[in-house]
Amino acid sequence: MNNFTFNAKTCLDVNKLTVTPCELCDSAAGQALWQDELCRVVLIEDRDYPGFCRVILNQHVGEMTDLDAATRQRLMRVVFAAEQALRQLMQPAKINLASLGNRVAHLHWHVIARFADDKHFPGSVWSEARRAGAPRPVDRGALQRALHKLLQAVAE
Repeated sequence: MNNFTFNAKTCLDVNKLTVTPCELCDSAAGQALWQDELCRVVLIEDRDYPGFCRVILNQHVGEMTDLDAATRQRLMRVVFAAEQALRQLMQPAKINLASLGNRVAHLHWHVIARFADDKHFPGSVWSEARRAGAPRPVDRGALQRALHKLLQAVAE
């Protein structure tokens, strides 16, 4: 158990060990593609990584093990649906899944379509760039439709 109490508007700044406003509680944190009472899937505006999605828990929780087993499973079904939608729509070389929370201690997952010619491949998107990268469009509407179709069963 940690020594910090979180509410819906604050989180621990791990660099300063202070409580600060939480950007994932205070904003949509991207263009909403899908949401329910548990979480939301947002599209991040990143020209280097079109289709970069985040699955953000709608409550301020820091770790997966803070959730009960059923909630963890439901959240992961949303993460896997985002992965599947990106694979179907964009046909990437790889999908990266990451739940870091080192800068924002609010449970969220990064779902990132990766291509052999992207700026950082095969390194992580947070590593040093290896090349300029190839621009690639993403059809936001098609991605949203794919997510809705895949997530119909999750909401039940």
